Amino acid sequence: MNRISNVVLPIVLFVTVSFLCACVELKQAGRTVGHTSRDVAREIGHGSRDVVKEIGRGAKRVVASVAEAEDESEDEEP
Repeated sequence: MNRISNVVLPIVLFVTVSFLCACVELKQAGRTVGHTSRDVAREIGHGSRDVVKEIGRGAKRVVASVAEAEDESEDEEP
C-alpha cells in the first residue's frame, strides 16, 4: 500500500502542475484575444466617428450653398 502511494502522489502532483500550466496558457491566450478585440473595436469606432463628422460637415456646406443659391435666386426674381 505504501508503494502505491509513493507512485500515485508524484503522478497526481505532475498532473496538477500540468493543468495549472495549461490554465495559465489559456488565460494568456484569452487576454491576448480580448485586448486585440478591444483595440480593433476602438479603432473602428474612432474611424466611424471621424467619417460621420466629415459627412456632417459636408452636409452643412451643401445646405449652406443651396440656401445661398436660393437667396440669390429670390433676389433676382422681382
